[in-house]
Amino acid sequence: MPEAELECCEDVEIHQDRLKIVSDQMPEEEELYDLAELFKVFGDSTRIRILFVLFEAEVCVCDLAEALHMTQPAISHQLKILKQAKLVRSRREGKSVFYSLADGHVRTIIAQGREHIEE
Repeated sequence: MPEAELECCEDVEIHQDRLKIVSDQMPEEEELYDLAELFKVFGDSTRIRILFVLFEAEVCVCDLAEALHMTQPAISHQLKILKQAKLVRSRREGKSVFYSLADGHVRTIIAQGREHIEE
């Protein structure tokens, strides 16, 4: 299928009223950067798979490795990224460390992403 051409204006006309609305609502650069970094975390299918496991249960690295047919070091690396992004949290119980979703926002973000791709 050929790539669709992007439609452009025939004449250059700046709409100051619209630009003012955009300018007034645009978040600060630091917030935009942080948001982009958050969405990068969702750009890895392994991390998405981990989140889907955590939707169902609080589990340890051993459980995740078994469920996803991966090594514990590979799971630990991805969990570190998810934890730095505040998407998962951990708690120690004896010799085990259990991981769970940090909050309900994670489930909402994934649900809305799925809804979008299914349109």
